[in-house]
Amino acid sequence: MKNVIDILSNLNDFPEIPKDIMHGDMPGDKIEINEGHKQKAKLIFPVLVEKLKKYITNNPYNRAVICVCGGSGVGKSETASLLGTALQASGIGSYILSGDNYPHRIPSQNDAERVRVFRHGAVRGLVASGLYNENTNAILRDLQANDTDSDPKLCTEYPWLETYQNEGKKALSGYLGTENEQNFAELSAIIKQFKTGANELYLKRMGRTELDLWYDLVDFSDKNVLIIEWTHGNSDKYTGVDIPILLNSTPQETLEHRRSRNRDGAVDSPFVTMVLEIEQRQLEAQAHKAQIIVSKSGELLTYAQYRKQMAEGGI
Repeated sequence: MKNVIDILSNLNDFPEIPKDIMHGDMPGDKIEINEGHKQKAKLIFPVLVEKLKKYITNNPYNRAVICVCGGSGVGKSETASLLGTALQASGIGSYILSGDNYPHRIPSQNDAERVRVFRHGAVRGLVASGLYNENTNAILRDLQANDTDSDPKLCTEYPWLETYQNEGKKALSGYLGTENEQNFAELSAIIKQFKTGANELYLKRMGRTELDLWYDLVDFSDKNVLIIEWTHGNSDKYTGVDIPILLNSTPQETLEHRRSRNRDGAVDSPFVTMVLEIEQRQLEAQAHKAQIIVSKSGELLTYAQYRKQMAEGGI
């Protein structure tokens, strides 16, 4: 069997992708590959191979860790699946780990905690600003019951609601993508074990109910590359990623994608929109660390070009 470094040194072309495409280890994970995903993977692949040479050569176990990160609907799962399959088909053992297995709470509980954090911070902000009273409380109870308390359009009717939403957004920013929400320490430990030659690792599986939570023992004896696909893949809060790949999507592009994904053309709820905006800011703050940046239209970007595109809104 060829040495992985020899394979990388002679690897020039994107291999033919088999029908049985790899995918992340999130229970129920489904991917839908389109031509756009394939073009992005083909664009990234030669750049990734060149960068992998250094990290795999420098690791005593010939192993490296990459992440594929980006906002909602940008194609993280599909692109990671194609890259992992391409590496595997080329003779470079790979595994795709889904970061969505590593929040502290199952999705429904985490969604509820996000709302709780927002509302608790928002009400406390109203109190601190001297805007809280029996009248605002009565109105808020109705807005919260209808899940419209985060709707910025209502601030015209209720001016104090702007303070409520701003303070709630601050509180939510202190939760999303932090150690309070995600188990970064567990992922750091997994990466460390992988890079120090572990042949087997117990990896977490998280479904949508409390009973859908378990660990699988995964064989890494023939794996050289660990691919983490995750919105928070480029976060400063965990360690060990060698090559961060950012799939960029401007806020306008993300909005258009989510509109097109709804049959009736409905836009996300105000709260979901707020969550996406916060995550987008976090991605932007981390973008300088990305070694490969790809635009939604499928172009390789330098960090300077990325900043220009974001400033212009991608239009």
